[in-house]
Formats: sequence, structure tokens, C-alpha cells
Amino acid sequence: MAKIKYYYDTESCRYERIKVSSWDIIINLMGFLVVSSIIGLGIFFVTDHYFESPAKASLRKENEELKLYYELLEKDLNEANRMLSVLEERDDDIYRVVFGVEPIPDEIRSAGVGGANRYRDLLEQGLKREELILTNMQRIDKLKKQMYIQTKSYDEIVDMAKNKEALLASLPAIQPLSNKELKRLSSGFGYRIDPIYKTKRMHPGTDFSVKVGTPVYATGDGVVKFTRTRFSGYGKQIEINHGFGYVTKYAHLSEFAVKAGQKVKRGQIIAYSGNTGKSTAPHLHYEVIKDGKKVNPVNYFYRDLTDEEYAEILRLSSIENQAMGSY
Repeated sequence: MAKIKYYYDTESCRYERIKVSSWDIIINLMGFLVVSSIIGLGIFFVTDHYFESPAKASLRKENEELKLYYELLEKDLNEANRMLSVLEERDDDIYRVVFGVEPIPDEIRSAGVGGANRYRDLLEQGLKREELILTNMQRIDKLKKQMYIQTKSYDEIVDMAKNKEALLASLPAIQPLSNKELKRLSSGFGYRIDPIYKTKRMHPGTDFSVKVGTPVYATGDGVVKFTRTRFSGYGKQIEINHGFGYVTKYAHLSEFAVKAGQKVKRGQIIAYSGNTGKSTAPHLHYEVIKDGKKVNPVNYFYRDLTDEEYAEILRLSSIENQAMGSY
């Protein structure tokens, strides 16, 4: 029941009943609603900013965890890339140098992994942080490819390491005959005077002046490719395939001590020197062929020479004199 309100009328000295109009009620009601709305908004603002709802608190916690995980992922990716760079550097600058092979080209190591079409299924999901997710996916894919390339490189290095002992045994690393006093090398690799034509021509090997019948040795492990007899050019000759791209030739021989297909060891007698073919005096002509190209044999004489002896034989081989045979 609504309370009836009165006021004291000083003129009539009586209490008169207060009459409230409909407009007063409406105005009071509107004022109440406005004040209530203001108070409600204030409470909502304070509650929203200072007192989180359980749902918002859970969402905030989830976002903070996602941010932490993203930062950890970013850190791990950076560390993985740093470690991979160290491995690539050691691979190119140490391991491959030791085994004498070319480093992996940068364009292979840094090759891309495909365009946006590679992530079409991901893009079609309409994710809110699409750019961030796509960037990380691309970084991870690139890292995976670089790791795969590095793994294959290590497989190759392991194979080379397994073959290193065989390579060292196969290199043509000694002189093809006894030359302790270094007096038998008579003509080196390079342009020399041809003994027949008396003009400068390329001399593709090294000549050793020795008497007929001097033992000739295999300069590295290998297999005899052939023994051949010609009445001109190299005369009686032997070629040995050492593997790893190396072949040696021994020419102007008088007698063979091996046959085609036979395995030989470094230091094994394979023939005896002579004066066959287009030769002007008894001597041994010796060649080293690497990957099909004739190279200076003296560069490989390191197993049976001291540093001083090697320097001396380099000096002797560089003298531009007359070769002892024509080819």
C-alpha cells in the first residue's frame, strides 16, 4: 500500500495531502531509470576491468600461455637455425676440405620449399593469425629441408671417410723407380724440346734416365688396365687404374712383370725400363692422369721424399730441357 504524504500549510495552519500528478510520476521514474543505468554501467565497467569473469579469465590465461609457447617456439627455431649454420660451416670448411671435395653450393642449401599453394589447406581454414602461422610453417619446412640436405652430406662424408684409407693407398705417391740421390730425373712435365722435331711441345709426364732393365714400381694400389706393345710412340707401356679418378702410365719399357686385370700394390715391381717406341735413349716415361687430364707427376712424390728432397726434385723437374722421347 502506497504511503500518503502530507505537508503543513502555513496559511490554513493545517496539514494538507500532497497530490502527485502523472507527469511527476513519469519524470521521477525516468530519473530513476537514468540513474540506475549510470550506476549499472559503472558497475559493469569496474567489474569488466578490475574483476574478470571466469570465461574472460580463462581466455586471458590461454592467450598468455599461447604467447609463451610462441616465444619458446621462436627461441627454439632460432637456436636450431644457429646450430644448423654451425654444422654447415664445419661441413664446408673442414670435412669437405679434408677430403678434397667442393662445398655444397649456397643455392642448394637455401633453396625454397614452395609457394603459398603448399599451405592451401591451412589458408582455407580462415585462421585469425594466419600470417603468423604461415610464417612459422614456412620456417619449419625450410629448416627441415636444410637438415635433410645436411644429413645427406654427412652420409656422403661417412662414405668418403670409409674410403679414405683406400684413397691414401691408391694415390700415386712415390717415384716409379729407385732415385734416392735424385739424379735420374732428366725431364719434367710441361713444354720441353722434342728430341725428334727439335721444337717445344707439351711433355705430358716425367722422364727418368736409367739403364735398360731397371725395376719399375707401381706408385699406388690399383688394377692393371692393360699392357701394350707399340713400335712407335710409347713403345712397351702399362696403365694402372688406381680408382678415385687416378691412372698412371709407364712407357718405353723392355719387359712386363704384370698382366691386364692384375691387382698391384704400391712399391710392387710391374715392369723393367727400356728403350722401346719413339725413344732416343734408355729411360722411363711416367705419367699421372687425374679425371682424364694429365697432371704433373712430381706433385705426388711425397711419400718417399723429405721436404728438402721434394723441393730439389721440383727444381729439377722445372728445368726446360730436352725430353727423351717423342709421342
